[in-house]
Amino acid sequence: MLSDEERREASRLLLEAEVNRVQIPGPSRTWPHMTLEDSYAIAAIGIEDKVSRGAGFRGRKVGLTSKAMQRSSQIDEPDFGILLDDMFFEHGARIARGDYCLPRVELELAFVLGDRLAGPGVSLTDAMGATDHIVPAIELIDARPLDPRTIFDTVADNGAAAGVVMGEARLGPEDLDLRWVGGILLCNGEVEETGLAAGVLGHPGNAVVWLANKLAELGLAIEAGELILTGSFVRPVWAQAGDSIVADFGDLGTVDVDFV
Repeated sequence: MLSDEERREASRLLLEAEVNRVQIPGPSRTWPHMTLEDSYAIAAIGIEDKVSRGAGFRGRKVGLTSKAMQRSSQIDEPDFGILLDDMFFEHGARIARGDYCLPRVELELAFVLGDRLAGPGVSLTDAMGATDHIVPAIELIDARPLDPRTIFDTVADNGAAAGVVMGEARLGPEDLDLRWVGGILLCNGEVEETGLAAGVLGHPGNAVVWLANKLAELGLAIEAGELILTGSFVRPVWAQAGDSIVADFGDLGTVDVDFV
């Protein structure tokens, strides 16, 4: 367990790396005795700093929602990070590659809650009933810690959260069997990754279930109006200056973003 001073120092270094767009050694290399509790505390300090400077809370992201990613990170559950309002972009946005250290993109479904969802004991039925609508999205992730990085580093880095590009479609929670929502991720017209939303814990709504029950351990809940990114069902794709990224969700349309 880290001291409060060590947590603050780790947060300061990660925020500095984000501002300077220069990767740094992960906190776990400096403090190998750190715990996952430390990591979440470090991320929270960073979020508090950003909010104090004017950023607004918008929702949360759930990561490591596939078995393969959990095994590669040597954990048995997902993780989560915070989404702030200055992370959001609209479909067709042009994003400066130079604003990030090592950006990658993922294909996801975003759930927007209409009702408060509080654990423990939240079920998939509860989560779907509390959902107002679902939006196809691209998540932009960025790694401030250098490789090799551990789950402790990623969580401390706010789950590598960097941006969300929102699609235009609005899907009701009962409109489709969400397990079968498919996506194709293209870069400059070439197919890079394909997948089904069932790759997210068997059903993307289960990411909302996990998050609500996890937050209950911290005395928190998902509030009405919050947006929850449920995790990628494809592997992340690198984004370079000049790249045109398209997430094709079939009948739900596309989400497009250009890196300049």
